[in-house]
Amino acid sequence: MAEGLAVLRAVHDRLRRGRRVAVATVVRTDGSAPRAAGACLALVQAPDGTPGEVLGSVSGGCVESAVHELACEVLADGRPRQARYGTAQDDPFAPGLTCGGTIEVRVALADEDVLRTVLAAVDEQRPVAVATALTPGSTRRVVVEELRHDGSLGSGRLDAAVVDAVRGRLAAGSSGVLRLGADGDRRADDLEVLVEVFAPAPRWIVFGAVDVAAALSRVAAFLGFHVTVCDARPAFTTAARFPDAHEVVVDWPHRYLQRTTVDASTVLTVLTHDPKFDVPLLQVALPGPAGVVGAMGSRRTHADRLERLREAGLTAADLARLRSPVGLDLGARTPEETAVSIAAEVVAVRGGGTGRPLRDTRGRIHHEQFDAVVAAAAEVCA
Repeated sequence: MAEGLAVLRAVHDRLRRGRRVAVATVVRTDGSAPRAAGACLALVQAPDGTPGEVLGSVSGGCVESAVHELACEVLADGRPRQARYGTAQDDPFAPGLTCGGTIEVRVALADEDVLRTVLAAVDEQRPVAVATALTPGSTRRVVVEELRHDGSLGSGRLDAAVVDAVRGRLAAGSSGVLRLGADGDRRADDLEVLVEVFAPAPRWIVFGAVDVAAALSRVAAFLGFHVTVCDARPAFTTAARFPDAHEVVVDWPHRYLQRTTVDASTVLTVLTHDPKFDVPLLQVALPGPAGVVGAMGSRRTHADRLERLREAGLTAADLARLRSPVGLDLGARTPEETAVSIAAEVVAVRGGGTGRPLRDTRGRIHHEQFDAVVAAAAEVCA
């Protein structure tokens, strides 16, 4: 998501400068595809009218040249195009995916008004989606938010059915392809509509203004999170010490957590390893909806922390959610290495990974697109 939004922001910038831009979007994938649906590549037309810079990627390199050619055609005549790429065993010179999967790509001219609406919603922390009819040559689309929508796919009944279906996907942040009738009949499947959901950046709240927090803020921001650092000590909790954090908050950690917004996509990392901060904070965090709750400290600190939390009344189910000592076993020593270790565990949990070396695993490298964090949190909060 973060990568896709970065490309769209760059595309919007080029459009504002008067450039034409063709955007190739992965519509669907099958098998071991290198990029998920929604990944995009943009080709910017140079001032002299020739193809210019390329932004983003749809395949990590396998079929980029073929998609580039398709984008050149779209820049030339403005007509959307769609193509499917798989293995190229019969023709060694044909574009294909070496991983053995397939991807379907749609290329169309970027629309400045649509991009402006999408980016404004994301910046204001509002989920938004773009629904595009996958009819050959069509440029019809609808931008959908919780309380409003703009545009049309051609008829009022179709628009109403699509808007209703898309709003069901907004909360889950689920992109994909809808199939329904041309008049909105959900029992039919003669029309396909691409739904691209753009949700606000997930939050990562780091508690404890320590050296690891500075490195972790940098890594978390790089991964696309909205990062907050919170500590009760004003001398240590300054924007100058945490330039990569989006927010720096001086407050008691448990008090801040009680008043801020947390959901199943939120990551909480406790780096204070001080009982007077940790215990009240985890009393609030563990029964709550946050998807990942981790705490730093030695195994002895962890055992003492668990005992204090049991005495405070937390249940076995609450304590089972605590990832402590937080991080994967990478042999980390420095603050930067420790930050990578913590971030690696978060990526593994959110993506359903094992944390094992890929050479020791079998099956697909790229997991199915699901959010294990949301599922786990829903089970806890049910």
